[in-house]
Amino acid sequence: MGKRKTQRKNTMMLDSDDDSSSISSSSTMQSDQFSVSGTEELEFKKNSLLDEAVDALYEKRFATLLHQCLNSIKKGSSKEISLASHVIGLLALTVGPGDNAREILEESITPISQASKSGSESSKIASLLECLAVITFVGGVGPEETEKSMQIMWQSVHPKLGSNVVTVKPSAVAITATVSAWSFLLTTMDGWRLSPKLWQESIAYLSTLLDKDDRSVRIAAGEALAVIFEMGSLEKFSAEVKGSNNGSITEGNKSKEGFLHIQGLRGNILNQVRDLSVEAGGKGSAKKDLNNQRNFFKDVLEFLEDGYCPETSMKIGRDSLQTSTWSQLIQLNFLRHFLGGGFTKHMQENEFLQDVFGFTPKRRNLLGSEHISNGQKRMLKSPNSVINKARTQILNKQRMQSKDRNLGHFAVNVGEEDA
Repeated sequence: MGKRKTQRKNTMMLDSDDDSSSISSSSTMQSDQFSVSGTEELEFKKNSLLDEAVDALYEKRFATLLHQCLNSIKKGSSKEISLASHVIGLLALTVGPGDNAREILEESITPISQASKSGSESSKIASLLECLAVITFVGGVGPEETEKSMQIMWQSVHPKLGSNVVTVKPSAVAITATVSAWSFLLTTMDGWRLSPKLWQESIAYLSTLLDKDDRSVRIAAGEALAVIFEMGSLEKFSAEVKGSNNGSITEGNKSKEGFLHIQGLRGNILNQVRDLSVEAGGKGSAKKDLNNQRNFFKDVLEFLEDGYCPETSMKIGRDSLQTSTWSQLIQLNFLRHFLGGGFTKHMQENEFLQDVFGFTPKRRNLLGSEHISNGQKRMLKSPNSVINKARTQILNKQRMQSKDRNLGHFAVNVGEEDA
C-alpha cells in the first residue's frame, strides 16, 4: 500500500515539474467522473422515490375510481350503471390478477347482484353481468367464487320462484349477454364441481333457447352447449346419474329415468343443431346474420359428431393470435366484445391477457424491462410525465457538462501548442 502511494506521489510530482497543465486537466477529469457517478446515484434514488410516489398515487386513484363506480351502480341511472360497470371491468383487466383484482371482486359482487335484480333494462343487466364475468375471471381465486358468480347470472334469466318474486320476462339482449357471460366463466371451471341438478337445469334451459326466434340467443346457447360437450360434462353427468342407485330399487329407477332423460336431451340438441346449420330462413329478423348462424352451427355439429374443434387465427399487429378449442374461442369472442376497439392494444401490452391466450407479441417490452408496473409504464410512455421531464433535464445537463469538458480540453491543447 505504501509503495503504491509513494509511486503515485512521485508520478504526480514529475508531471508537475514537466507539465502543470496536464495535472490540472487530469484532476478535472477525475473530479468530473466522481461528479457524474454521484449524479447517477442521486438520479437513481430520485427515480426510485418518484416511482414509489407514482405507485402510491396509482393505488389511491384505483381505490377512488372503484368506489365512485360502485356508488354509481348503487344510486345511478341505468346509463350510469352501464358505464360504471364497464369501467370496473376495464379496471380489473388493467390491474391484472392480484390483491387489487380480488378487492374489486369482493367489493363489487354484492352491489352488482343487487342491481341486476332491480329493474329490467336490458342494457343495464347486460353491462352488470358482463362486468361480473370479467372481474370474476381476473380476481377469482377459487371455483367457489366462480360458481357463485355463475349462480347470480343464472338467476337473472332463470329466477327461483317464490311467493314474493315477481317474474319479468328477460329480453333477448339480456338473455344473450347472460348466457355469454355464464359460458365465459364456465370455460374456467371443472365440470365435476357443478351439481347434477345444475347441469340438468342448464342443459334443458339451453336446449329451449335453441328454438328462440332471436339468432343472437341461439348462438349464445350453442356456444354454451359446445363448452359443456367439450368439457365432457354431459357424459360425466350421465355416468354419475347412471351409477347412483345406492342398491335401492326406487333409487335405481330414478337413476335410470335421469340417465334416459339426459340421453334424450343430447339427442334433441343434436337434432336442433343440425336443423340450425341448414336453416333456410324465416326465424329471426336479422336475415343478414343467417350465414353466420349456419356456419357457426355447422362447426358445432362437426364437433358433436366428429370431435373436431374449429381453429381460428386473427391478426394482432404483425402477430397472429390462434385458438384451437371452444373454450379459447369463447374467451376470445367475449373479451373482444367487452374491450371493443381496445382489444388489440390490450393484447399487445396486457401481460395477463397474453398469458390467457399464450400470446407473445414480437415487440414485447419496448421499454426494455419486464419488471415495471403498469402505472410506471403509463408514466414512462408520456412525454409530459414527471419522469421524462426530469430525465430530459438531466440528459441536457450531462450534455452541457460533456460539452464544457471538451471545450476545456481543447483550450488546454491550444495553450500547449502556443507555448
